Amino acid sequence: MTMVATLKQKHLTLVSPEVQGNDSEALWRQLRWEAEEACAKSPMLAPLFLDSIINQPSFEVAVFHRIAARLKNDVISQPLILQAFHRAASAEPEIAEGLRADIMAVYDRDPACERLIEPLLYFKGFHAIQTHRLTHWLWKSGERDFALYMQSRTSEVFQTDIHPAARIGRGILLDHATGLVVGETAVVEDDVSLLQGITLGGTGKEAGDRHPKVRRGVMIGAGAKILGNIEIGACARIAAGSVVLNPVAPRTTVAGVPARPVRVAASCDTSRSADEILSEISYASFDYAI
Repeated sequence: MTMVATLKQKHLTLVSPEVQGNDSEALWRQLRWEAEEACAKSPMLAPLFLDSIINQPSFEVAVFHRIAARLKNDVISQPLILQAFHRAASAEPEIAEGLRADIMAVYDRDPACERLIEPLLYFKGFHAIQTHRLTHWLWKSGERDFALYMQSRTSEVFQTDIHPAARIGRGILLDHATGLVVGETAVVEDDVSLLQGITLGGTGKEAGDRHPKVRRGVMIGAGAKILGNIEIGACARIAAGSVVLNPVAPRTTVAGVPARPVRVAASCDTSRSADEILSEISYASFDYAI
C-alpha cells in the first residue's frame, strides 16, 4: 500500500489534491500543505510553521531542524546539532528511511494523531527516536562523548533515556514517551509500539548482553518493565504495569506482576492502532502475587 493510499484510508479529505509523485515526495508535499493550512488558521504561530516546515527544503531537513531547535543550549548550538544530523544521514541513508517509517507509524497507529505535522512539530516521542538514530550513529562512529551528551540532553528535554548503543528498528511508535528507559544492549525491531513509563532494563545481576530483545510488531503498555536478556517474541503484547522476567512467545499477551500468559493470538497484525490492541487486553486477568 502506498503512503498516499494509507493517508486517504484514515482521513479521506486529508491529502492535498496536489500530492503526487513517489512516497517521499508525497510525504513532503502533504506536510507543507498541512503547514500552510495551519498557518492560515493560526497566524500567531506563523514563525513556527514557516521556520520548521514551509521554509525548509525537504522532510528530512525539516525534522533535523525542528529537533535541533528543541535540543540546542549553551553547550551545543543548533547549527552543531544540524551538522551532526546531516553527517549521520549522509553516511547512513537508513536514518532518513527510519524517520519516514516512524512518522507514518505515529500517524497510522496513534488515534490522537490527526495530521502529519503533529509528530514533526510537537510529539516528543517522535523527536526522541530520531535523536536516538543520531546518537546511535555517533556511538558507532567513535564520537562517544558527543553521543552521551546528546543522550543526556534528550533525557532533559524529552524525558527519555535511551542508551546510544541500543539498536532500534523502523516504524516505531513511542507514544507520550515520558519515562522510557532503554538499556545499552537492548534491541527493538521494526513496527514496535511503546507507551510511556516503559523500562527495557537489566536485572542488576548480569554483565555484558543484559537487556531485552523486542521482536517485530510488539506492543508494550504503559509502565511495563521488561528486565534481563530475554526475548519478547514477534507480535507479543505486554499489558500495562506488567513486570516481565521471562521470555514471551510470539503473539502471546502477558499481564501481571510477575507477568504470565493470558492469551495467544491466531495471527500477527501490526497495522492496528494502539487503542485497538490495548482494548483486547483484559486487566481483570492481572495477578500481582510476587
